[in-house]
Amino acid sequence: MSNSRRDRQAQRPSKPPPKPLGAARLEELALAYTARFAVSAAKLADYLRRKLRERGWEGDSEGGGEPPIDAIVERFVAAGYVDDAAYARAKSTSMLRRGLGMRRVSQAMDMAGIAGEDREAARAGPGTQRRAALAFARKRRFGPYGPPPADRAAREKQIAALLRAGHPLDSARELVNAASEAAAELWAGQADEDDTCD
Repeated sequence: MSNSRRDRQAQRPSKPPPKPLGAARLEELALAYTARFAVSAAKLADYLRRKLRERGWEGDSEGGGEPPIDAIVERFVAAGYVDDAAYARAKSTSMLRRGLGMRRVSQAMDMAGIAGEDREAARAGPGTQRRAALAFARKRRFGPYGPPPADRAAREKQIAALLRAGHPLDSARELVNAASEAAAELWAGQADEDDTCD
């Protein structure tokens, strides 16, 4: 960096630190965040805590007290701005459509703080899980959807990629070793009856 540029930067007045947050501003941030993103209750609480770490806490109108994070989250849940069950279903559906497996979906649920009934309701049946593995294999041109792997090492790499995407080992092997696209699709369709029974 040249000396003149360094001098100009030194002469610039530094930005004043951001004003600490009050209860009203904290609620405004929560409203803007939930309007822009689908979030779980735990993610909203984490976001508000992060904002408080960045900006600090001014206190309420009486000049003290704890930040009302839990109260804000409870109001947003009661108003329907935050719905853990809907978030879990949407997140699970989106990830499965992209070809990711239930292990990766489960990790996303952990990160979002989704537990209990909401998590169980978002769990995909065996047919949906197999179709997600099939979608991943198609997208990445694995098994019958791409050129035949030259050797065992290439097949093992494809299996490893399916495992990293969250699919079980037996599904990964079945897809990579499928004799044809029709055989892979038949394998994926065999579990559809299990989905209808759930």
